[in-house]
Amino acid sequence: MEIIYVYTRKRSEFGRPCSFSDRPAKVNVDIPPDPSMASDFILRNPVDSYVQHTSDMSEHEVNTERVEVESHGVNHVEGGWPKDINPQEVEQTIRFRKKVEKDEHYINTITHLGTLMEHCVKQNNAINIYEEYFGEEEVAEVEDEPPSAKTINVISKLTSFFNVLLSKRDPNVTKRTATHLSWHPDTCRKLAVAYSSLEFQQNTKDMSFDSYIWDLENPNKPELVLKPSSPLVSLEYNPKDSHVLVGGCYNGQMAYWDTRKGGLPVEVSTVEVSHRDPVYGAIWLQSKTGTECFSASTDGQVLWWDIRKLSEPTETLVLDVTRKGLLENALGAVTLEFEPTMPTKFMVGTEQGIVIACNRKAKTPPEKITSTYSGHHGPVYALARNPFYPKIFLTVGDWTARIWSEETKESSIMWTKYHLSYLTDGCWSTVRPAVFFTTRSDGTLDVWDFLFKQNDPSLSLKVCDEPLSSLRLQDNGCVVGCGSKLGTVTLLEISSGLCTLQRNEKTLATAMFERETKREKILEARHRELRLKERARSEAQETEVEEKPVESPHEVLNRARREFFEVIEVELQRRAQAETQCLRGKVPGMGRTQPQHSLLWGRGHGSASVFQVKDRAGEEAAAQGEESQLLKDKEEEEEEKEAA
Repeated sequence: MEIIYVYTRKRSEFGRPCSFSDRPAKVNVDIPPDPSMASDFILRNPVDSYVQHTSDMSEHEVNTERVEVESHGVNHVEGGWPKDINPQEVEQTIRFRKKVEKDEHYINTITHLGTLMEHCVKQNNAINIYEEYFGEEEVAEVEDEPPSAKTINVISKLTSFFNVLLSKRDPNVTKRTATHLSWHPDTCRKLAVAYSSLEFQQNTKDMSFDSYIWDLENPNKPELVLKPSSPLVSLEYNPKDSHVLVGGCYNGQMAYWDTRKGGLPVEVSTVEVSHRDPVYGAIWLQSKTGTECFSASTDGQVLWWDIRKLSEPTETLVLDVTRKGLLENALGAVTLEFEPTMPTKFMVGTEQGIVIACNRKAKTPPEKITSTYSGHHGPVYALARNPFYPKIFLTVGDWTARIWSEETKESSIMWTKYHLSYLTDGCWSTVRPAVFFTTRSDGTLDVWDFLFKQNDPSLSLKVCDEPLSSLRLQDNGCVVGCGSKLGTVTLLEISSGLCTLQRNEKTLATAMFERETKREKILEARHRELRLKERARSEAQETEVEEKPVESPHEVLNRARREFFEVIEVELQRRAQAETQCLRGKVPGMGRTQPQHSLLWGRGHGSASVFQVKDRAGEEAAAQGEESQLLKDKEEEEEEKEAA
């Protein structure tokens, strides 16, 4: 049976809005029951069924390929001159300009362009709708948040694209360490990283020597590949010319690059005049030309260079603390420190844990080593002056980081606790005077705030599983780069509380450093006084020993034999005198007439001595005393009985 219901509507009503109204229910079809169909009904067990009317959905993830961006530059130069005019001739260009400026078309064009330019200038002067007018309140709220850091970028030398790029140059499995980091001086978008393997006898023949300059906005591949003759241990941007970099090689050579000329070094120092060991420190100097730098190595030398002439160093200093200038006595340099505000002074951290303070402008080489600071049990891996207080400097070595003052040379004024893992690098915050960073060999980055607490770091962050080897902070103090042993560079953004200068922080830090310096001075004076007393006591003992003539072994033996026989003769004479006096005297009267010195020799010679007589008299007196005591006791007992 087919049920059809036809809805009809006039043609004129099509397109009109619907008007709904309430009406009672109406039966359209009524099907009565048919008893004849009951025989066809089949009983079945209850069956549950369901119907899903929604469409089936599935979840998929798609990771699109990263867009590779390349940087291109355009250099605009003066041009557009007619062929018959030479741009180098000033008179011809001036004559042509005057002719063009008189043209009416030129004046109309300038008027039209001026209107467009005025519109753009007014746009730049418009109100910024995103400007924050309540920055102070936000800073106050930020101060209350706990210290934190987040990873913003990870630069790995072995990315998927890079495996293809380095398949012919770096096919070996051995990873190279990111030994040094250097930020671009003008922009914070570029980072130069020096890669080398510092482990003993781990350099293979097919290991790559390249180091890289990374663009943080395009970390898939390096912006420039530096190709030195030997792996770079140190690499630094020139603060005056951001296109120039200087690097210290593993074989001791110095090289410099101009990024505008490609990845090959512009000039390399000769092996004969270079260092004999890896160059662990290379720093640019403050000079008028901006081409001077100096380097330090574990061969015990500090060399000054001018990159315009790397054929020989301009100056040499041997780090011999005995001030004899002997290279065999020199201490190996591991790190360098130079503060531009103190152009004549620099400091060197050595393998022996000693920090050497030097003055370049001294007259003689021995006078260039002004003082030494000893406080570490191993190499000094990091050395940095406080950017706010140049007389305060930080050293990192063995298991601790220490803060020193130039005024106290015997001991540091403050220090961290001893860690379970070795410390590898450290640096001061460029924004806050009491905050510094340290890296450890277990892959941990520690941020210390000595105004907040000194026993533990304010923030400890596990950056990676491999040891961290290098550390460098941006000038704004908000982003820190950490290089690892496997060549991975991790960039971390520090929370605003650790990179924002707090209220009265400079005053509190000054008071803290002055207080600790004064305390160490008092302790040094006390230790110096005790040492002087000990030295005077030892010198007095030495003079007494020197007054006695030095005897040979034969003379000592004869003197001892002579003194021994003299003692025996004196003893025999005393015994003989005692025997004669005992024989002459009588026993009963010896107690009154015997001299005192003869009483010592009266025993064992066949006659009664005075001691024996005195012993007998004492025994008789004791017996009489006991009898009298017994009589007194009996009398007391009888009196008690009578009283009872």
